[in-house]
Amino acid sequence: MQFKHVTLDFDGAVAILKLDHQEVMNAVSVDMLGGLADALDEIEEKKDEVRCVVLTGAGRAFCTGANLQGRNSQSKKTKAGMTLETGFHPFLRRIRNLHCPIVTAVNGPAAGAGMSFALLGDMILCARSSYFLQAFRRIGLVPDCGSTWLLPRLIGKARSVELSLMGERLPAEKALEWGLVNRVHDDGMLMEEAMKLARDLASGPTVALSLIRKLYWDSPENSFEDQLNLEFQCQLRAGDTQDFREGVGAFLEKRPAQFKGK
Repeated sequence: MQFKHVTLDFDGAVAILKLDHQEVMNAVSVDMLGGLADALDEIEEKKDEVRCVVLTGAGRAFCTGANLQGRNSQSKKTKAGMTLETGFHPFLRRIRNLHCPIVTAVNGPAAGAGMSFALLGDMILCARSSYFLQAFRRIGLVPDCGSTWLLPRLIGKARSVELSLMGERLPAEKALEWGLVNRVHDDGMLMEEAMKLARDLASGPTVALSLIRKLYWDSPENSFEDQLNLEFQCQLRAGDTQDFREGVGAFLEKRPAQFKGK
């Protein structure tokens, strides 16, 4: 399925969401944000069928940040950052609250907002040649799209500030060493490995996996007592699923579980 600068395909229970504006290395425009919103609508309409999402880029880039083409010709009244709350933030919030796990397959440069998009994955896989870049300082702006929230929690304040102040490339291998990403694969194997992982997640207990996502997203803002209470609430919900009953039955019968995502 083709949306504005976005492609959406389905492989069984896996949705493959691809940023697809190769002429600008998949830089994000208002049109692309609209395409992403439409694609997420389609995914959510198939909520009972889609049990994992793979987010990647077309061509040689994952996403090189905001599309600045035509910026100098825009009205001086158009302030930098205005599209954050109207376009970027709704997409980021929808990804955070998605009903199933997300695998990001970082196939090339992930810069600026593209770095944030990549880091939204529950599992982050990188091509060996890919890299991350906090590019904002290069054009006189501050990091956005949640990067100042995500980065300190993933790699600590010192490294986060250095990436943002210096604007230097972070190669995939170094990102793995820092604990920013989960796995690095040879370029030609990235999508095969991403799909293998996505299919494994898609065959799992989707409700429980969604609740696991929620627990870790909410954890940084919660006190210990708050988190205990949230774990209790989530466990009650997970324990009321068919998949929990199937999982226990499979364990007792010493057979592989056949989860249905319900």
